[in-house]
Amino acid sequence: FIHHLKMRSLFNNQLNMVDLNKLNTTHTNIPKIKEGRLSAQFWAAYVPCDTQYKDAVRQTLEQIDVIHRMCHEYPEVFKFAASSQDILDAFEQNKTASLIGVEGGHSIDSSLGTLRTMYQLGVRYLTITHSCNTPWADNWLVDTGSEPEMHGGLSEFGKQVIWEMNRIGMLIDLSHVSEKVMNQVLDISKAPIIFSHSSAYSVCNHKRNVPDDVLMRVKEKRGIVMVNFYNDYVTCSPTANISDVADHFDHIKKVAGSSIIGFGGDYDGVTRVPEGLGDVSKYPDLVAELLRRKWSEDEIRDALGRNLLRVFSEVRDHLNGTKPDDIPIPLKEVQNPCRTDFGYQDKSSSTCIKSFYPLVLVLSLLNKLL
Repeated sequence: FIHHLKMRSLFNNQLNMVDLNKLNTTHTNIPKIKEGRLSAQFWAAYVPCDTQYKDAVRQTLEQIDVIHRMCHEYPEVFKFAASSQDILDAFEQNKTASLIGVEGGHSIDSSLGTLRTMYQLGVRYLTITHSCNTPWADNWLVDTGSEPEMHGGLSEFGKQVIWEMNRIGMLIDLSHVSEKVMNQVLDISKAPIIFSHSSAYSVCNHKRNVPDDVLMRVKEKRGIVMVNFYNDYVTCSPTANISDVADHFDHIKKVAGSSIIGFGGDYDGVTRVPEGLGDVSKYPDLVAELLRRKWSEDEIRDALGRNLLRVFSEVRDHLNGTKPDDIPIPLKEVQNPCRTDFGYQDKSSSTCIKSFYPLVLVLSLLNKLL
């Protein structure tokens, strides 16, 4: 299950100000987690696209910090997890395994060193883009025509990111990317991939969803598609119900089998959720609906966790002894006024950075005057 942590937007990460047992302004709190019988949970360390080229890395580190602090503050409920074994251990102890995913490639600021460091801090998946292009990958809005295609999918550095994630054993998440990126990653990744919160395009023609041909490729790659509950991706309209969500589960099973299905949720990351799935305590009702639709107990166990555990351990199988990739992104692909060029030898083109500054100063003076 994927959940956003609304700690920044509600409390500016001041966890001490809030009691997660009593919090009632979100889809998620401790009583709801217990009622929903959540045995494992990916918390999304998400920062908005507005932070790109500015303080995305700092803000992401703060979200990683708040997830660790939450596990520390409520040790009887949450157990931090970074491997399949950790998830099983938490299950044995009757705690909710808490994993970290970083939702958006802008969070690594085009740096493989930052990617590796986030892995060291416990991050186990990276969503290649959020709803904005990065200097190395295109996002889903490109497919709607509302944003220009910049890289024809992945740039050369984008491919380096994918291979480095394979090398260190980090899950590659393709929710939010363009269709070209989906297919290119499926072409080049040596390990299974995930869609952490996307539904079926054939059921609701929204570009955030996964087309049937890609579902088939996910199956070939032994990956997983975790169904999103956001109404707009479930029914392509503002309203939806539990049965509409189950239709996505049925469709994905029909096209590619139950081995690629998971529960995405996206609670607290979205504004509208289906009737009957109002918060995380309602997951068992969706399971009941799938049972009513003649899903076998085995298929449901797969969707509830076994598929993800399989992907998680198979991603680890692709670790190899090769050296870390330390070739940086070309300077010209990341130049902006907020980035210095220390370490780059070829600075012939960095004069354009300097020329930005007078403009920035004039604009900030104008802002002050206005």
